[in-house]
Amino acid sequence: MEYRCVQCGFRIKTLFVQYSPGNIRLMKCVNCKAVADEYIECELMGLLWKSLVGFLVLDAYRSLLVKRPEEEWGTSMSISSFFWIYRKMLMDVFLGNYMFLCSFLFAIRSLLKTSAQFSRFRDLLLAILISSYFKILLTAMMVWEFPPAVIYIIDLFVLSSNTVALKVMTKSTMNRCIGACFIAHAIKFCITQAFA
Repeated sequence: MEYRCVQCGFRIKTLFVQYSPGNIRLMKCVNCKAVADEYIECELMGLLWKSLVGFLVLDAYRSLLVKRPEEEWGTSMSISSFFWIYRKMLMDVFLGNYMFLCSFLFAIRSLLKTSAQFSRFRDLLLAILISSYFKILLTAMMVWEFPPAVIYIIDLFVLSSNTVALKVMTKSTMNRCIGACFIAHAIKFCITQAFA
């Protein structure tokens, strides 16, 4: 692969030198003496933050779809009922995902017998966020009318995708990965149902 400086386009051998995991030194261009590509440090963290925001937005939309049959959506909806729905949605999203994350980490440590260092934890979190891509199917419910059971089918797709991502990342057995993901998703489901 050929690398070039983003400032002047001069050909360089490498963009960075990695001394240890998470400890890199950016290389300078021989021609212009500037850092060849200063955005290398930000790529993984930017992807993590973008994935997290997308995950939370889709989860909030999922929460609204689950509550839609229970609530009356119309022009006669009062401000207080709107804020009540908004508060329940935020509780579902933030408390549910916090409990999901805590139980997921606990399940990984106990079932898979792996230690979660910060860099490993960041990689696992990114894998779970990206493997939740099936939540994008919820956007089809903005256009077409689907029965509410479709939401739970999408949840099963997310669970299976998370399981495969965990298996790939940890190289553990499929049964243990299914158990870890199922525990985390079940606790999230119970928490969001308890505050419904």
